[in-house]
Amino acid sequence: MGVERKKDRGVGVNHLSSRFRIPHPDIIIFAKEVPMDFSFEVIKQSSENRGRLGRLTTFHSQIETPVFMPVGTQGTVKAMTVDDLEQIGFKLILGNTYHLYLRPGVDIVETAGGLHGFCNWRESMLTDSGGFQVFSLSKLNKVTEEGVEFRSHLDGSPHLFTPEKVMEIEMGLGADIAMVFDICLPYPSPYQTAKEAMERTNRWAERCLKAHSRPDQVLFGIVQGVTYRDLREESARVLRSLGFPGYAIGGLSVGEPKPIMYEVLDYTVPNLPEDKPRYLMGVGSPDTLWEGVERGIDMFDCVFPTRIARNGTALTSTGRVIVRDAKYARDFAPLDPNCACKTCTSYTRAYLRHLFKAGEILGAHLVTYHNLFFLYRLMEEIKEGIKNGDYQERKREFFSKYNR
Repeated sequence: MGVERKKDRGVGVNHLSSRFRIPHPDIIIFAKEVPMDFSFEVIKQSSENRGRLGRLTTFHSQIETPVFMPVGTQGTVKAMTVDDLEQIGFKLILGNTYHLYLRPGVDIVETAGGLHGFCNWRESMLTDSGGFQVFSLSKLNKVTEEGVEFRSHLDGSPHLFTPEKVMEIEMGLGADIAMVFDICLPYPSPYQTAKEAMERTNRWAERCLKAHSRPDQVLFGIVQGVTYRDLREESARVLRSLGFPGYAIGGLSVGEPKPIMYEVLDYTVPNLPEDKPRYLMGVGSPDTLWEGVERGIDMFDCVFPTRIARNGTALTSTGRVIVRDAKYARDFAPLDPNCACKTCTSYTRAYLRHLFKAGEILGAHLVTYHNLFFLYRLMEEIKEGIKNGDYQERKREFFSKYNR
């Protein structure tokens, strides 16, 4: 039996355009009319810092930057539906190459019309290369110039990721933005190890560019170099010479103190093109969003808000609230009185605590929804600060109430 989409989500077509591989004939895709080109435009530069407002146009939507992107590792943002994400306002989410390659497999995703068709997501998507997972999840891996041999964390089966193989996978998944295959080292790492990994990442980036051929998908480079200034600057210079349409800063938020991360941004961002989007990978707590934007970052992603939500922790205007705590058993106030999301307008802290204590899955959904709504509204506040020229004032006001 075929899968039919709700017509109110877009314009019905019974085939996929040239943007996708031909799907299974029983599948009907309802896709909206979309722009057919990728671009990034800086709309306004902050008068107070390196922050800027931008407009990122992909093959599915226009995204106002700076933007936080929810992480849908295995084709889903955990505990959320695509309707939930659209209701909040998100237009760009992530998928993970490593996880989707292992399960369900690229062939299944391709047959469904790529990730957009498979997930029923009609806005924009980005897939990371799986490099971080290969190095962090696989206990046994062997790195050579060819690529990385590793064993699946699911069943121990052997696999080989090369830059060419990763491009084949990402083109099959069909996200709007793909990432090059990189080597992500832990913090701290010895200088020589970091240098060799950075240089290999740059060589792999060039191989990725040569192997990437999907016209409706763009490829971003990834700056590496751990916390060594000369390595970061060299990586940025090499990648810039290759002419990527966007640049990510990887290998941060891997255990280094936040002041060191900010220092790395201070000397890395100026080496990236002004007219291309800048993406800080794996970062998404409120403090790092404020600090990252004012250093010139346009895009962020992190599992942080959804992961802590599933453990019963909410982000609120006064700081984190751990709703599992006994003190909320008779607290009939909203999770955050200053929030207008469906969780805060309909449910109390006492009820949410009950859901978590009872093991009800609704609790994870409601707190996840709230946390993502909170970060979406935070990014709107940050953009208003750039637009109105009162960024630092808004930042001070936020942290005068928010207990880190």
